[in-house]
Amino acid sequence: MNQMKSQASGRDLRISCEAVRQIRQHARSSMKTEVCGVLVGSEKNGVTSVEASIQGVNSVQAGTHVTFTQDTWEHIYRIKDRDYPDARIVGWYHSHPGFGVFLSDHDTFIHKNFFSAAQQVAWVYDPHSDEEGCFGWVDENLKRLSRIVFLDHKGGEMAGETGKPEPLIFENGNDDPHPIQNLALLSQPTEAQAALKTGITILRYICALGIGFLLCWFLFPHFILISIDPKTGQPVIAEPMPSVIGAPDAGQTGSQKDHGAPAPSPIKPAPTPQGAKGKP
Repeated sequence: MNQMKSQASGRDLRISCEAVRQIRQHARSSMKTEVCGVLVGSEKNGVTSVEASIQGVNSVQAGTHVTFTQDTWEHIYRIKDRDYPDARIVGWYHSHPGFGVFLSDHDTFIHKNFFSAAQQVAWVYDPHSDEEGCFGWVDENLKRLSRIVFLDHKGGEMAGETGKPEPLIFENGNDDPHPIQNLALLSQPTEAQAALKTGITILRYICALGIGFLLCWFLFPHFILISIDPKTGQPVIAEPMPSVIGAPDAGQTGSQKDHGAPAPSPIKPAPTPQGAKGKP
């Protein structure tokens, strides 16, 4: 093994962009505790190639360390035999949420006891800072590798080959499931939106006028017109007008006041013609 580790000095690591994406996605799913998994791929001429990753489910997770359990290994080998039958386990990965990229004593113990082959590496990713790095055997010691090549297996596609439009991003950060092809339509409000906007504008003007009237009424003095008697110099208080129907006059008797009807005129006797004599 020592001879193999010595041969690993100066080797390169090649990792697919899809494997890196899977690692980052898994690490960001748990921002407070560590997560882990394995790297599958191949090794040839001292170059380790990582093609994919397998999540280490059912592992013992903590804030500063993670441990592979028996259930974790059973899940890993089941996924590997199903999806990557021709690949080998070429290393492992784990996250360091918020405390940088390095190998702790616990990480070193795991690597030496479970990933001791010369081609096997340890990938570390911090989801808080997006820092990442890889460690491997160099001259019988675990060191951080300085030569890492990222491989994009989708390279070589023609530009615009898929014909997909640009997604429309809303203010809430969600993608529109039905992107609008003509973005000019966004600047054309509908009739309901225009009517609502007009109504809101009118309501604002009415509220502003009402508030202005109240402020003027309470803050500024206002005048009341009254009549002044030129003889006494005192304000004249207008007396109420008498009622037209049933209003009593000064010359009416008590009976008239009570009943509101004019008293009948007294009947005067007819004048006696001159020369006429009355009966005795």
